[in-house]
Amino acid sequence: MRDEILEKIIGFIVNLFGGDASSMNEDTAFEGDLGFKSVSFVQLIASLEDEYDTEVKYMKFKRCVTIGEAADFMVDLIGED
Repeated sequence: MRDEILEKIIGFIVNLFGGDASSMNEDTAFEGDLGFKSVSFVQLIASLEDEYDTEVKYMKFKRCVTIGEAADFMVDLIGED
């Protein structure tokens, strides 16, 4: 499940902001590597909420530094491994 979520997050990032999916992995940092700002997190969260039909708390999600941490966060949130 984690790998599926990781791929979804990368796909959302590419669709929303552009970039090359092959250059992203679980160690890619939102702010350091991708230049994410608050609005970027909001857009990504909205996509995740729609995809997984759940509420994602902005302040908790924003603590995720990397795409891998975001995938772990979503696995914990939706309660599956």
